[in-house]
Amino acid sequence: MSGVEVAGIIVAVFWAILISFLAVALVRLAQVLRATTKLVSEVTDQAVPLLVDASSTVRSARTQLDRVDAIASDVQEVTSNASALSSTVATAFGGPLVKVAAFGYGVRKALGKGDAAPGGVPPKASRRTVIVGRTVPAARRRKQKD
Repeated sequence: MSGVEVAGIIVAVFWAILISFLAVALVRLAQVLRATTKLVSEVTDQAVPLLVDASSTVRSARTQLDRVDAIASDVQEVTSNASALSSTVATAFGGPLVKVAAFGYGVRKALGKGDAAPGGVPPKASRRTVIVGRTVPAARRRKQKD
């Protein structure tokens, strides 16, 4: 056997080993592709019902939002009516009530039943002394001066 024939046999053996490795890799790749195809078909089978459910949920939410919008517009109308009613009541009764209250105060003052002491003499205003942020009553001040 010559050197060329030995080299040819070595190359043929390496070529056979390389082809067998490539065959194993292709078999595994085919298995991965089958598993991927199966997974995609299962996901598709499960995704379609989920999309149908999501679509019905969105429709239901839209219906509820339409109802809430109607309720909000009704509340806004009631609020504006209540505001108009309160301003009407304030206009109609506010002025006369203030006049009646002022009249009653004047009558109390005239009869002496208001803030004035018996005999029509107003009470003495108590003098207070402020000491470092505190107010000392007049009775205590007299005790402090003695």
